Amino acid sequence: MTAFTGFPVAALDFYEDLEADNSKSFWTAHKALYDESVRAPMVELLEQLEPEFGAGKVFRPYRDVRFSKDKAPYKTHQGGFVQVCPGAGWYVQVDARGLFVAGGFYASSPAQLAAFRAAVDTDLRGGQLEAITADLESAGFEIGGETLKTAPRGFSTDHPRIDLLRHKSLTAGVLFASPDWIDTERTLTEVRTAWDAMRPLVEWVIDVLGPVT
Repeated sequence: MTAFTGFPVAALDFYEDLEADNSKSFWTAHKALYDESVRAPMVELLEQLEPEFGAGKVFRPYRDVRFSKDKAPYKTHQGGFVQVCPGAGWYVQVDARGLFVAGGFYASSPAQLAAFRAAVDTDLRGGQLEAITADLESAGFEIGGETLKTAPRGFSTDHPRIDLLRHKSLTAGVLFASPDWIDTERTLTEVRTAWDAMRPLVEWVIDVLGPVT
């Protein structure tokens, strides 16, 4: 295991330039910079966090453009993910803006979504999630995820937790915009602290959606 010492500022500059020139020629010319300043530190970061949160995955830098009108071949961010159950877990990302840290569930099967809504519908589980998300918002996290514009089928628009029931995915996240510590070991501390703060949300998701199979 190689010690994590932060993301070089060159990583942010790389993504700023990639946003301006998302081409194979740019990527080929700067591939070594990506490997050294982006991918390698992300691997090291996830390895350092593995004993507390589990094994992480570094996402591929290539976009799937088969069904997209946007044919830009490369992602303009590098993500790392620790999965706790299908479509759910802890997430970290570096891009031109800085460092983004999040957790929750990002995708769900019909069965998982039904289980989520059934849990939110109950006063016990739903009340727990309501308190968890309120605490995270008070701590500076933004609650996000894909939502319906109206109530899901079978639920009334005046349900006491209708805002949560509308979610098809549910995340908490915080953006550290170009922090002056991104190229230091403090980045590891900030990610660990944020993931720890999101642990109640992630554990609620595990209880309701089930662990990794």
